[in-house]
Amino acid sequence: MTRTPSAIELDRRAFRRRQTARSVAVAAASTVVFAVVVWLTIVNTPGWARVQETFFDLDTAAAALPRVWEGFLVNLRVLVVAAVCVLLVGLLVATLRTLRGAVFFPLRALAAGYTDLFRGMPLIIVLYLVGFGIPGLRFTEGRIPFEVLGTIALVLVYGAYVSEVLRAGIEAVHPSQQLAARSLGLRRGQALRIVVLPQAVRKVTPALMNDFVAMQKDVGLISVLGGVDAVRAAQIETAAAFDFTPYVVAGLLFVLLALPMIRLTDWYAARLRAREQIGVLA
Repeated sequence: MTRTPSAIELDRRAFRRRQTARSVAVAAASTVVFAVVVWLTIVNTPGWARVQETFFDLDTAAAALPRVWEGFLVNLRVLVVAAVCVLLVGLLVATLRTLRGAVFFPLRALAAGYTDLFRGMPLIIVLYLVGFGIPGLRFTEGRIPFEVLGTIALVLVYGAYVSEVLRAGIEAVHPSQQLAARSLGLRRGQALRIVVLPQAVRKVTPALMNDFVAMQKDVGLISVLGGVDAVRAAQIETAAAFDFTPYVVAGLLFVLLALPMIRLTDWYAARLRAREQIGVLA
């Protein structure tokens, strides 16, 4: 049987709708006023005409876009491969750091040393060390592609960050969960894979997504290895046109790449908060 809301409930819903509409109208008006004030302030500065010509030239942007886009596809390839490898490396290192028993001390120490080293070292330093150090070892006869070297550097650095995030998630799961799984006959590895990891990943998903957003930006640093990615292509086009607009084009491409993940992260975090609040209220 369908429940009919009371008159009081209908009044409450109407009041909430009015309040929501009022809040949206005020927010939209204040945003427009703020944007207009900022725009007028910038446009009326003495150097605006020169900045507009140097950074926001549409003809230069149109001419540079094909080459910058071609380099951007290189960044995308590196990002996809690095993201998968980072998750695998992070999971492996996090698992090693949660091993118990004296016999596993060397593995725990190795994993801790790895995370301490690469969380403390700037990515650009790792890129130089990997990009010029590994080819010097002469593992192969030919030249190692810069995409491979850049991917290795990204995996080393972000694998350390992601491993600590995953380790925090694993340790946040109450030990009784694993004990209950072991009591049902599951081995430690099975309990970790079936019971602990799913809960741990849910707890740290927003942090993992933020790390992925950060990696989307840092993938542009592989240009220091000499390959032509979006940043290097923008640099070439800037030198040819004596105009910084290609850098703006490359920056906008990275922003467009990151925006969906940023919004998804915000949505998921809000959804997780709402679910936790419902659980507390219940």
